[in-house]
Amino acid sequence: MVRVGPAGWNYKDWAGIVYPAKRPKDFSEPGFLARYFDMLEINSSFYGPPRPSSSEKWAKAVAHNRTFRFTAKLWRGFTHERKATAQDERLFKEGMAPLATHGLLGAVLMQFPISFQNNPENLAYVAELRRKFAEYPLVIEVRHRSWDNASVLEVLAGLEIGICNIDQPLLGKALRPAAHVTSSAGYVRLHGRNYRNWFTENKTVNERYDYLYSAEELQPWADRIKEIESHSRDVYAVTNNHNLGKAAANGAVLASMVSGRPIKAPPEWAQYYPDLKD
Repeated sequence: MVRVGPAGWNYKDWAGIVYPAKRPKDFSEPGFLARYFDMLEINSSFYGPPRPSSSEKWAKAVAHNRTFRFTAKLWRGFTHERKATAQDERLFKEGMAPLATHGLLGAVLMQFPISFQNNPENLAYVAELRRKFAEYPLVIEVRHRSWDNASVLEVLAGLEIGICNIDQPLLGKALRPAAHVTSSAGYVRLHGRNYRNWFTENKTVNERYDYLYSAEELQPWADRIKEIESHSRDVYAVTNNHNLGKAAANGAVLASMVSGRPIKAPPEWAQYYPDLKD
């Protein structure tokens, strides 16, 4: 099954664009998005392991969508700082436990920075993370072009780690778009193509991911997703261009392209981004 959805949901600038301007008292952001998407990528887990009570709350909020799954980014202490302890491992697993218990955890994403290049030491570290998190379907996101070779894909397949196919500004040694599959979980992440702000210092996360894909730019990715689907059990396609709700708008369009049919979406999304109305 192909599931499409945005990365994260707790963004103040989505008010009145993605979410209703006036929300009822019991409004749930994941519950609202689960009406229109079959997946959400948990972004907050990159900054710290979620509390089990939060995960339980998210699970209940999306219960109305029986095909729904979460994916979760591994805490950056394991991927960027690489100083995580056994206690950090325990806290992350405790935070994931409610989602796993409810059958809602589709994959855990290990997102590494572009400085994380392909070499024996880093491959050994990836294998170590596989051992630490053996109970999860794992996916690795790398951004440096050195990882795009057949031998690396074979190693990942042997470790049963999925490879994330990404769209990003193609600057320097940036990894290029692909449709690779190295496990039963296929994965795609679209970061936008904001060349001006991608590596610019003192730019906020919102500025870096401020990019709206056109339908013409999304179509090749819809084709890649279909190719990935033919070699996977489950495919997760994530839109990470979250500024001002662009991830929701582009996610809806991409889901429609992949399925080949119109999908339900709030009319406000098309009002804010009229070029994507069709």
